[in-house]
Amino acid sequence: MTGRKVPNISHWLVIFSLVFAGEMIFSLPFHVARFFRPTLLNSFHLSNSNFGDILSVYGIMAMIAYFPGGIIADKFPPGKLMATSLFLTAIGGIYMTQIPGNIGLSILYGYWGLTTILLFWAAMIRATREWGGKHNQGSAFGILDGGRGLIAALVATLAVIVLSRSFPENVNSLSDADRIVALKTVIWLYVTMTFLAGIFVWFFIPEHKQKIKSSSSNTLNGMKEVIRNRNVWLQAIIVVSAYCGYKGLDYYSLFAVDVLGMNELESADFMSTTAYLRPISAVAAGFIVDRLTAKKVITVSFLLLAVGYAVLSIFEPSANITNIIFTNIVITFIAVYALRGVYFALIQETKIPTHLTGTAVGLISLIGYTPDVFFNSIAGRILDANPGFTGYQNYFIMLASISIFGLLATLGLVTKKPKHIINNTTFRK
Repeated sequence: MTGRKVPNISHWLVIFSLVFAGEMIFSLPFHVARFFRPTLLNSFHLSNSNFGDILSVYGIMAMIAYFPGGIIADKFPPGKLMATSLFLTAIGGIYMTQIPGNIGLSILYGYWGLTTILLFWAAMIRATREWGGKHNQGSAFGILDGGRGLIAALVATLAVIVLSRSFPENVNSLSDADRIVALKTVIWLYVTMTFLAGIFVWFFIPEHKQKIKSSSSNTLNGMKEVIRNRNVWLQAIIVVSAYCGYKGLDYYSLFAVDVLGMNELESADFMSTTAYLRPISAVAAGFIVDRLTAKKVITVSFLLLAVGYAVLSIFEPSANITNIIFTNIVITFIAVYALRGVYFALIQETKIPTHLTGTAVGLISLIGYTPDVFFNSIAGRILDANPGFTGYQNYFIMLASISIFGLLATLGLVTKKPKHIINNTTFRK
């Protein structure tokens, strides 16, 4: 280890800024719905299907933004791009506190589809890849997503405290007016944190380490190279499958209320507590990737997901099997968070050129995050068609099938074991 450069404070400020911004950018569109879904649906008078369609508007706009966002990320300073996105997203949160109707909420989510993706997503992934260097991609992306999970859990815990203090002492006597006031307080908290994250990335994210020419011919050639790469398309399928699992977690708070018998506050507290599994799972998966490979970790994660969802689709909650249900809920949380923590480490493992990182991320994300378009509409209709446990049975069967699809795509990847892993293996022998 002699001669290895010791990271300084600014090095860690960069990853902290990426972590903080990387989670806060999605807090207003998704955290409010994930951690406080029953409260949000009741406040806005929405059914699962209604809100699923509104989220689809976000997904459509995000799809439009991913690919051009990737090209932009290869040409401009990531910190300035990301900060602009955060400030614009926070402004949308101010509008959300007005509790708009369905049309206004749809427009807001469409606006967020642009502000959270176009100037942000690929810029963040590229900055993280550069921060990790050649030999620490697993830990870099594990720290990114694990840190994002820790930020999400901490802010969600704070938001639950804010929500509980805004609720009347007897939660069962909660009125619509009480609920709206409490939800507005939570939204304002997320607005403030999002704006603060923008300040951090503006000052602490450095310029690109590699400069590239911005001619149209270079851009076109880069796009062709990425589109022809078979591994890029397989990675897109992996992200689709993993992201469906991640979107699937949004309905666990409803599952807790509809099937497990919790009230709205207990459900929110349950979700905020399980969010602490994300930093543990993602960081652990990242460091395991640096010792093994991303492909192996992703394969095991999809297997765990498929089994966990299958169990949840079979066993109806009762006193005798409560532990089995909660164990498998935890397993699916861990597997989903592990996947999110490391699937972009495949970019290095499949040898995609560094100067094409943004373009590759743009294409992978264009396909990979299409669940933002279709998942909530489908899930909402599955649950509304069969209220109660039957609807959730069908829901978990769908998720198990998607996980198997992701597993097959992972097995089809052609990867090369990083040199430092080969060297470490040889040394141990």
